[in-house]
Amino acid sequence: MDVSLISLLEEPWFEFLFSIGLIFLYYAIKAVVRKIVLKHADRNDLAPGRSIYVIKFFSFFLNVLLWIAIFAVWNLQAKSLFVYFGTFFTVAGVALFAQWSILSNITASVILFFSFPFKIGSKIRIMDDKNSVTGIVEDITFFVIQIRTAEGGMVSYPNNLAIQKGIVAYPEKQEEITVKS
Repeated sequence: MDVSLISLLEEPWFEFLFSIGLIFLYYAIKAVVRKIVLKHADRNDLAPGRSIYVIKFFSFFLNVLLWIAIFAVWNLQAKSLFVYFGTFFTVAGVALFAQWSILSNITASVILFFSFPFKIGSKIRIMDDKNSVTGIVEDITFFVIQIRTAEGGMVSYPNNLAIQKGIVAYPEKQEEITVKS
């Protein structure tokens, strides 16, 4: 039985074992690089944060090299990979763009909860040029602040817009404020 080196390299089990070997080599090189960077940072009294970024940079670079090597072992062509990656990133981009508004409103709701000096029942004014809103806060949901105006109308103001505008929170009791000169 005559087995040539080329036919051995094309066997799926060889490609699999070689890929596992590349992964082990990746982790070994990554550990050595980490040790070298940390030793250099310690020897030169550098900030730990700087060494973390350098380690991340080398990890990214080694990841790219690992994927290139695995693609070469499995004989994957760049043209087909561009189609796969292009399709994936297009779908992911559309999905993230569609979710951006929802996620920004939820994040703004949490920021409003922890950072702003008003609560349900407070009188506030959201200053937005010609579209300013003044009223009593009825509810703060994940998506909007519901404000009852003096005319009795209900305004739903998006949270992500509210944190970008100036908000005046009026005191609970309207006391006369005197300015000392």
